[in-house]
Amino acid sequence: INTDIFETNILNLSIVIGILVYYGRTAFLYIIKNHKETILKNIQEADNKFKEAEENLFAARKNMETAKNKAEDIKNQGNVLSKETLKNLLEAVEDDIKRLKKINLSTIKLEEEKSINEICLKLTNLSLSTAVEKINKKLNSTYQKKVITQTI
Repeated sequence: INTDIFETNILNLSIVIGILVYYGRTAFLYIIKNHKETILKNIQEADNKFKEAEENLFAARKNMETAKNKAEDIKNQGNVLSKETLKNLLEAVEDDIKRLKKINLSTIKLEEEKSINEICLKLTNLSLSTAVEKINKKLNSTYQKKVITQTI
């Protein structure tokens, strides 16, 4: 073992270590301080992003609730509208049926009147024909001369 301090470099090592501790401490503290500031800044940014995300989540939930309510309102309005439309359609069909029945009855009455008028016309023509035939049978030339002579 070498007991000479200068030869063992203990003194040199202690001086180097002392200088490193003295100057390195400042540099190390500066690095640690910068790292601490970076970490705090990152934590603050993360906290801000978290708060922003919470606000966005709250807004999204609120929008979703509003959308649900709107969808429910639209569904209810659709149901009401479909019921009203069905009711109006049924009423319109009933009115059309009544109108068609009236038209049908009018058509039947018109056809009855037409048939009656046709029958009356045929009977009149037949009666007239029969009367003309009877008159023609009775009116022969002798009878005509007799009637003409009597009238004169």
